[in-house]
Amino acid sequence: MRRLSSMITLAMTAALCSATLPLFGAGGAHAQTAAERTLILGAGSTFAAPLYDAWIKAWTKNKPNVAISYAAVGSGEGINRFITGSTDFAGTDVPLTDKEASKAQDRVLQIASTAGMIVLAYNLAGFKGELRLPRDFYPEILAGNVRYWDDPRIQSANPNVRLPHRWIVVAARLDSSGTTFALTRHLAEIDRNWRDSGLGVGKLIDWRKAMLARGNEGVAQLIKISDGAIGYVEYGFAARLRLPMAILENKAGKFIAPTESAAKATMAAAGDEVPDDLRTYLADPEGDDSYPIITLSWLALHERYRNPAKGAALKEFVSWGLTDGQAFSAKLGYVPLPAALSGRSRQALSAIY
Repeated sequence: MRRLSSMITLAMTAALCSATLPLFGAGGAHAQTAAERTLILGAGSTFAAPLYDAWIKAWTKNKPNVAISYAAVGSGEGINRFITGSTDFAGTDVPLTDKEASKAQDRVLQIASTAGMIVLAYNLAGFKGELRLPRDFYPEILAGNVRYWDDPRIQSANPNVRLPHRWIVVAARLDSSGTTFALTRHLAEIDRNWRDSGLGVGKLIDWRKAMLARGNEGVAQLIKISDGAIGYVEYGFAARLRLPMAILENKAGKFIAPTESAAKATMAAAGDEVPDDLRTYLADPEGDDSYPIITLSWLALHERYRNPAKGAALKEFVSWGLTDGQAFSAKLGYVPLPAALSGRSRQALSAIY
């Protein structure tokens, strides 16, 4: 009797398992089991995360056998996870160094995927009008060396508006960030004090006089709730929260607002500066109409994937992102890659096997 009961229990369990297996797939006649699906893990840049999320949603819509997960943890942490094998790819706003890449199990490919502006967003309750910041002065603000918004040097650059006598509070990144790297590299390029005795250049620096938050979204939210704040974020994050953004003086001495046309002009002017390995820094772009703080963003991939299905799916996904996926860029606040640069990225992608 006990044996019969056990046999019935086993039979019922088998039937239930058989009935529930399709739930792990896409449903219908072509459903996949969990074991048959290809799961791709990525992590890194918060700067480019909204774009990658849009790519993933659109591309996987017609790929029921592929699942892609991307964790927006910052470029530094994304690189760490990639080189230790915790993820299949990384998003980063600063290319891996040769030393970092040498730690990965297989040869690393770095593919330029998008570009975007880093803006100085601010919160001044009651202030109306545009805010212009000269290039010889906004590094001093971000270093915490300027105390009030009505400082004569800011007021002289904005003679037609009245600035409030209010504390300036800098909002910056707490985590290891490619956005921080791109900003500080720019500041060191244009300001000798920052370069020689300032806060330094890197993904993570010691912001001694700043409020800190994780991710571009965290800094944007901090600015939004803090009267008197100014901080650096990717353009799209500031635009989505409707934060005002400063008009910055570029290398040519012109004040340029962060707009789609300015971003495209910057990338067009910098087109010849991108080397064959695609690792370049647009620290202080040339061009009368160029916006001064812009960066490329990259995807770090392995040249060889031990799981052929994973390598093939990831190669197809990134190739789609470099072509059809570029159409998502403008509405999310990014800059579509120029055709020549996109072509070079696709050519580099062909090495994956």
